[in-house]
Amino acid sequence: MKKIILLASVITLAAAMTAGAADGKALWDQHCAMCHGTDGKGQTNMGKKLGARDYTDPKVQAALTDEAATKAIKDGFKNEDGKTVMRPAKNLSDDQIKDLVAYMRTFKK
Repeated sequence: MKKIILLASVITLAAAMTAGAADGKALWDQHCAMCHGTDGKGQTNMGKKLGARDYTDPKVQAALTDEAATKAIKDGFKNEDGKTVMRPAKNLSDDQIKDLVAYMRTFKK
């Protein structure tokens, strides 16, 4: 009986993680892909203009904490000159932001 409960828990957790990734992709496509690209490389016209980071680069991924990514999504991001290069994503819940950050992590090679 314990094995069945454990197996059911694992399946439920896996399903929740898959749903979060799907939600994260949809959010990425809606809010981020215009600059960061659907592939996370930042090689769109807007991404190049604004200096978007390449999230497929392991060094970029390692340097960016989930907390910093969450803050940038919530509050926007300014470059060294103080110019706003990323506006805050409005009307996203904390769970949606968490899904978005988790999806961004899938770009890491």
